[in-house]
Amino acid sequence: MTTTLLARKDALPTARLRTSADVPLAEGQVRVRIDTFALTSNNITHAAFGAAMSYWNFFPSGEDGWGVIPVWGFGTVVQSLNPGVAVGERLYGYFPMADQVVLQADRLKPESFVDAAPHRAELHGVYNRYMRCSADPIYTADSEDVQALLRPLFTTSWLIDDFLAENDFFGADTVLLSSASSKTAYGTAFMLAQREGIEVIGLTSPGNKLFCESLGCYSRVVGYDELDQIPTDAACVYVDFAGNAAFRLEVHTRFVNLKFSSSIGGTHVEQLGGAKNLPGPKATLFFAQAQIKKRSEDWGAAELNRKLLEAWHEFTTQVTDPAGPWLVADHHRGPDGVHAAYLEVLGGKSHPRVGHMLSLIKPAAT
Repeated sequence: MTTTLLARKDALPTARLRTSADVPLAEGQVRVRIDTFALTSNNITHAAFGAAMSYWNFFPSGEDGWGVIPVWGFGTVVQSLNPGVAVGERLYGYFPMADQVVLQADRLKPESFVDAAPHRAELHGVYNRYMRCSADPIYTADSEDVQALLRPLFTTSWLIDDFLAENDFFGADTVLLSSASSKTAYGTAFMLAQREGIEVIGLTSPGNKLFCESLGCYSRVVGYDELDQIPTDAACVYVDFAGNAAFRLEVHTRFVNLKFSSSIGGTHVEQLGGAKNLPGPKATLFFAQAQIKKRSEDWGAAELNRKLLEAWHEFTTQVTDPAGPWLVADHHRGPDGVHAAYLEVLGGKSHPRVGHMLSLIKPAAT
């Protein structure tokens, strides 16, 4: 039997658990037990944009109006009808919020394979790729929580920093980051802080100011209601992780020397909105995969991976510093625990220093 968390596509707080009978494997398929997965505001963003950006299509629920939110995590192959994938293999990749999944393993390499299920053929390849932990240069068994929680987000952070630097910050010397307490935002700030001559201002709610200041990667932290602390003529770039349409309009209206505006995600799910008819530059959606493609062509895949791996090690060393960790994993096991954690993250009630690691596998009886 497979247990899956379903969410209403038009009302994300409405969620329920479904248990369904497993189907036999076909030739080339593998069944993966999903041991742990991360749940972050990024996953909620994927659900909020699920229809527009095809995130609901990765793991179709088969039920009208209900969707399965995709998450990053780790799993173990428990059954295989593919001679190139062994039972017991550890995998990292994009999974459903479930306790197991069937993958059509194809294009096998020592370090990875892709899910060639027909319904995923038109979806972006980075989400269809599963890393084989035994040959993954990033993988260590003792850092699975950090990988699940931060690896995909930091890749986006690193690419944002690279994109801005490649474009000479569009002539700006100040970068404004909304939702400054979010993991993708402070990953971006970590990278930007290493750039000479760039002021990195974190924008956040009053309750998260002290946390953001404690990270040490922002030049300064300003509340959403304190924009008047920043000169209106500041030559700035706005990187929007919040997706709050009203605040985006306020930024575009206030800063007369706004050089570039980039939309990344939507941590403020209740205030998501469009970006039409804004003063100043057009708000442009940042697509990480386009920057990956460009840099792969510029540098070659090996050099791209080397640069990213080096930055990842620097970042996670800081994040996990025992003297002052930026992130502490909180584990939730079993269907009820996962359901409760989902509602907590969706409602924005968790502390930014806490990362939620979930498993729908029921705890063993004691």
